[in-house]
Amino acid sequence: MITIDIDRLLSPAQIGALPLKNRMIMAPMTRSRAGEGDVATPLVAEYYRQRASAGLIITEGSQISAQGKGYMRTPGIFTAAQVAGWKQVTEVVHAEGGRIFLQLWHVGRLSHPLVQPAGALPVAPSAIKADGEIYTPEGLKPYETPRALNLDEIPGVINDFRLAAENAKLAGFDGVEIHGANGYLIDQFLRDGTNTRTDAYGGSVENRARFLKEVVESVIEVFGASRVGVRLSPIFSYFSMSDSDPQATFNYAAKMLSRYGLAYLHGVQLGDEAFDFTGFKRSFAGTYIANGGYDAQRAAVALSAGEADLVAFGTPFLANPDLVERVRLNAPLNTPVPATFYQGEDQGYTDYPTLSAHAAG
Repeated sequence: MITIDIDRLLSPAQIGALPLKNRMIMAPMTRSRAGEGDVATPLVAEYYRQRASAGLIITEGSQISAQGKGYMRTPGIFTAAQVAGWKQVTEVVHAEGGRIFLQLWHVGRLSHPLVQPAGALPVAPSAIKADGEIYTPEGLKPYETPRALNLDEIPGVINDFRLAAENAKLAGFDGVEIHGANGYLIDQFLRDGTNTRTDAYGGSVENRARFLKEVVESVIEVFGASRVGVRLSPIFSYFSMSDSDPQATFNYAAKMLSRYGLAYLHGVQLGDEAFDFTGFKRSFAGTYIANGGYDAQRAAVALSAGEADLVAFGTPFLANPDLVERVRLNAPLNTPVPATFYQGEDQGYTDYPTLSAHAAG
């Protein structure tokens, strides 16, 4: 029988050379509060400052280029103004003693001409349309069939990841997470349901993982491997994502990533298919962050069982800026309000009360 040891969840940890105050990671969550020019605002800075007690904050996805954008009001990392916006975030988080990584993001086919430069089609490894709809300046629109990237365009997209990492470093981030999950561009390359290419980036699992490999290598040149993490989601099935053998595909990707001495592998353990996440973790020779609807007790069990080294919390951090303290005291949690997850400015963003605010009230 595995003992529930909450103290382990609250104990210090380390990724690479970076010490963490605890093993509670704030998961990346799109919040759609960026200002004009997709710049992080003082309100964004306040949101992250409030949550700086996390062992590590991983920010919402930040598009690496105009082409990489999918959703409205998400903060980018490819202009000087965007770098300055993010710099105010890192400064306040560091002033509170926190650690923060920027998530580098290219949505691939999960975009729309209404949010792309000059109304261009979104790009993807192959011209395969995603199911579903996306919010645009003209309201909800169905996804359109993307344009397959030409072979000679791929190095430019990889270089966009490198430039974004350079900008993240200028903005003062402690490191970066490469978003290879949730149906976005890297995930689209990895899976044979969205990648039907016949060149060096398609076909075998080695070829389909080549894009991820080259992105990782380009970003490591900027930050060093110990400040770079990767997020993967082996059985994420939204947006009509699929793979004929996810266990083989993602175990291969995890083993490949082991070569680099990365800060961590962040596994999204959500989906309807059977999948051996223990085997996936074992395939990666390094720190593993588990993510998948965890509460404190389940997270403590996962740590004690060796199923994870760190655990990421999404909605609990969204609704509880002092989540770490609430876990420490076994205090009740705020109730999240889904209606304000992606809209509402400060409402549902920076106005969730802390325990001390409750006591004062």
